[in-house]
Amino acid sequence: MPSEREKMLAGELYDALDPELVAMRARARELCWTLNATREHESDERRRTLRALFATGGDTVWMQPPFFCDYGSNIELGRRVFFNFNCVVLDVCRVRIGDYTLFGPAVQIYTPLHPLDAALRRREEYGKPVDIGSDVWVGGGAIILPGVRIGSRSVIGAGSVVTRDVPDGVFAAGNPCRVIRDIEAT
Repeated sequence: MPSEREKMLAGELYDALDPELVAMRARARELCWTLNATREHESDERRRTLRALFATGGDTVWMQPPFFCDYGSNIELGRRVFFNFNCVVLDVCRVRIGDYTLFGPAVQIYTPLHPLDAALRRREEYGKPVDIGSDVWVGGGAIILPGVRIGSRSVIGAGSVVTRDVPDGVFAAGNPCRVIRDIEAT
């Protein structure tokens, strides 16, 4: 029988109050607290914390605290990803972010979902992974919803709510976010 963690990562209904998951979230909260308490000159402590927090990419991520996440261990970062102030990643499923991707302040990435049935929602939740390509720029205050894929070299306008996939190499914006135009190569 799969564990609640295995069900969570598979996108199946799971019990978020499972003791293993509660402990994993507590670990991530402690690491975020440590990260968020660091000062600019404490770069070695910040780097150690980032390496411990993320599944991959903690060694090259550029982070402006505060930052918050559910688990951290489900976040896979490429090289030189940048998070500006006040970003939130709710990573009950995998969040994969490509190389050189930039997030403006207060960007939020969500993977959790809750059943529409109220009785079921009291006991269980589920999620869908988020994939963001390389060289993406997500403007400040954007929200990326569960199950979304954003293609490489795309730009998401500030304040957008990304509800569906965005292809490679486009500028997309709005609520809901929609493709505005292709981005020409320079």
